[in-house]
Amino acid sequence: MSNELTQLSNFLADDQLTKNELVALIELAINIKKNPAAYKKVLAGKSVAMIFEKPSLRTHVSFDMGINKLGGHALYLGQQNGKLGERERVSDYAKNLSCFADAIVARVFSHESIKGLAEHATVPVVNALCDLYHPCQALADFVTLSENYPELSQVKLAYVGDGNNVSNSLMIMAATLGVDFTLVCPEGCGPEASLSEKTQKLAQASGSKFTLTHDIDAIGQQDVIYTDTWVSMGDEDPSKKAEVLAKFAPYQVNHALMAKAGATTVLHCQPAHLEEEITTELFDSDMSKVFQQAENRMWAQNAVLVALFSN
Repeated sequence: MSNELTQLSNFLADDQLTKNELVALIELAINIKKNPAAYKKVLAGKSVAMIFEKPSLRTHVSFDMGINKLGGHALYLGQQNGKLGERERVSDYAKNLSCFADAIVARVFSHESIKGLAEHATVPVVNALCDLYHPCQALADFVTLSENYPELSQVKLAYVGDGNNVSNSLMIMAATLGVDFTLVCPEGCGPEASLSEKTQKLAQASGSKFTLTHDIDAIGQQDVIYTDTWVSMGDEDPSKKAEVLAKFAPYQVNHALMAKAGATTVLHCQPAHLEEEITTELFDSDMSKVFQQAENRMWAQNAVLVALFSN
């Protein structure tokens, strides 16, 4: 394993990692994918507690089966335990799980819960999703891009749609890696100003370009266009759906937008609301790498776990 990862103690947010650390994780993920047998005993005798406040398909399955491929045991703790901090304090939750588990994976509503777990746990904590970040997804996305483009720093990546935890992680990781990133969101649906400013500073430091615009016609030339659902899980309100669809309709990712930008690859973290943020035709096309992304969730997360347990 690369020496760049020897200081990794948790995996909480994209901005905690340097370019060299991210590159090392991407390379490790690709190596584990190519040579899974070489890593089948990394978690032998280890147990990982997986906290899920939100429903999940890819995150649950990719962590559970990925941990198994590393020789470990995963324990699923679902919504029946209630929201962190309500039934018992986050600090107590973290301390209790640290008595039994060798690591904690948490898919939660609030980033404050992730921070609380990391502060009070005595074992590594992995952010499997929160309201601010989705670092495991972004890492898998850049693994996918690395597999499809020979020089990652030359890739031009755009995210189109609602600014959310996925776009936050993507833009921060892109800026850190030196990848040009364009974020196209409707007015009032972009990232928090503090996150935009952080991304701009990271981009300046890496020599990349970060563009934030509300004008879909200003998307420019891109190699890859990424989109996600227009309504985040847990925020659905049927009474407002028509209003959301009308506001976001010009931001649908389809063949016309791909042609306009000159893009050859489309990404989506799923689940997809077909004919809303992306057309069925494009989602099912040869330009789509969405299932490669999904598979790479497991390999990227395994790279994180290997790095954490190698320390």
